[in-house]
Amino acid sequence: MSTVFLIIGAIFVGIAGLIHVAIFLFESVLWNRPSTWKRFGVKTQDEANILRPMAYNQGFYNVFLALGAGAGLVMLASSSVRQAGAALSIFVLLSMLLAAVVLITSNSKLARAAAFQGAAPLIGLIFLLVGITTAG
Repeated sequence: MSTVFLIIGAIFVGIAGLIHVAIFLFESVLWNRPSTWKRFGVKTQDEANILRPMAYNQGFYNVFLALGAGAGLVMLASSSVRQAGAALSIFVLLSMLLAAVVLITSNSKLARAAAFQGAAPLIGLIFLLVGITTAG
């Protein structure tokens, strides 16, 4: 394993986790603010009220991905479970990346949001895969 690539990958795991914490905050904590739901393309308070349970639920999916990223980081930092940490981190990053793919395929107007959600996981995934497949 290449330690340098694993460290760079881990940085992007952390960034991706923080992005998903922010998404959680918007969807599950701050949803009632017009400035928040308008960011998601919701036009009226009535629409926001209808979507609130779904946004709340989706926010928790995002925080669970972030928690997985955090657990992966802790495991990557421990030499005794580094391989398990890499596996967990790769799974979480793939989940985040595929969620971004689903987002953009559901509505091409959400390309910017999908890029924001998926860029860090993609970069982290590349560095982790290079890190575990090269000698360090």
